[in-house]
Amino acid sequence: MLKNFDDMQKYSKEHVDSAMKAWGHVSKGVQAIAAETADYSKKSFEEGSAALEKLLGAKSLEKAIEIQTAYAKSAYEGFIAQATKMGELYADLARKPTSHSKRLLTRPRLRNSFSGD
Repeated sequence: MLKNFDDMQKYSKEHVDSAMKAWGHVSKGVQAIAAETADYSKKSFEEGSAALEKLLGAKSLEKAIEIQTAYAKSAYEGFIAQATKMGELYADLARKPTSHSKRLLTRPRLRNSFSGD
């Protein structure tokens, strides 16, 4: 009976350790996503403000259209790059805890000494 208790304790410890690793990864992933979002927001705001200043200083309609077109192109390209980067971060966030879960599921299970297994 003591051996079964020791096995159960070891098995439980392995599960807790694996769960802690998974949650540690989730925590780091969420922090990376939050930091990336904050950086992009700051950069986007600064670029928008700079474009507005240039637009207000434009001397002609042609120059204003040129500034607006350049800003729109830059903002679009930046958004696409950011969306790709965020997609990678979310995919990585989803992938790692799954690998921890798979490891838990493939470990041998404890024998139940009460049921005669």
